[in-house]
Amino acid sequence: MKKQGIKGNWNELKALAKQEWADLTDDDLLYEDEQDDELFGRIQSRTGKTRDEIRDWFERELDKI
Repeated sequence: MKKQGIKGNWNELKALAKQEWADLTDDDLLYEDEQDDELFGRIQSRTGKTRDEIRDWFERELDKI
């Protein structure tokens, strides 16, 4: 995962994630450096998607930005 890409584009990615998964809260989408697995775990708990599906979604969205 592109760490600088997530950090540098977090506000936009956060908005896109809320559009993709409406059940996510701001607490679910707290992002801290080097904490991707925790972020993906919170999203997984809310959405039922696998961590790989979530990681792939973020990578696709980063490529579009």
